[in-house]
Amino acid sequence: MKVFDVTRGDGPVILGQPHGGTWLPDSLTARLNDNGRQLADTDWHITQLYDGLLSGATVVRSNVHRYAIDANRDPAGASLYPGQNTTSLCPVTDFDGNPIWAEGQEPSEDEILARRDAFHAPYHAALAEEIARVKAKHGIAILYDCHSIRSVIPFLFPGTLPVFSIGTDEGRTCDPTIEAATAETCRAAGETVVNGRFKGGWTTRHYGRPSEGVHAIQMELAQRAYLAAEAAPWTFAPAIAEPTRATLGMVLTQLDRSGALS
Repeated sequence: MKVFDVTRGDGPVILGQPHGGTWLPDSLTARLNDNGRQLADTDWHITQLYDGLLSGATVVRSNVHRYAIDANRDPAGASLYPGQNTTSLCPVTDFDGNPIWAEGQEPSEDEILARRDAFHAPYHAALAEEIARVKAKHGIAILYDCHSIRSVIPFLFPGTLPVFSIGTDEGRTCDPTIEAATAETCRAAGETVVNGRFKGGWTTRHYGRPSEGVHAIQMELAQRAYLAAEAAPWTFAPAIAEPTRATLGMVLTQLDRSGALS
């Protein structure tokens, strides 16, 4: 199994997809408990959701499930949201706070380092390479990090998540015009929040350097906007997804134009 896949495009937009992979080594699957083997915290069908929305976009996607290691967490292990419930670089619980490993099978510190080298580092090396390539070609690179999550997860946030949650680390990771255009398009289509519970993960915060011509923005999409139900078997629902895809297509087109006008 390849750790990641890259589809190169010739435009300024890069789609990062760190959480859509479902592959785990058999040795790790055997150590998960029954709850962990459900892989419920996957960004289900995220590649299918974005497929074909922007001609010329580059796609960098991880094939490894986040229970092996989370490619959108700080490799040093620092929390993205100090003081709030979240999951770690190598998660030991799911999004509901329930254990995912069989008793005594949680990863050791040495194992976390090994997984970081085997799975986290290669994905980010590929992403960094594509950012450098795109910036060299266009003078600008726009990293759009694709995510999705269940709408109701009391362990992580109160109430029901808006359909569109946009994260730019309080405006630090991209030009204000990019944030504003994305938010305006989303607000016209449904419930939208900017820098609410999700302010952008490590990917967005690490790569977003507007002063250097690299802009990063995270989209955390509520899964009710494209799945038949936010539960197993996590079925992609084309009729539900169609208007969502239309909105996302408009967002990506605007980002593409922002890059072309740089």
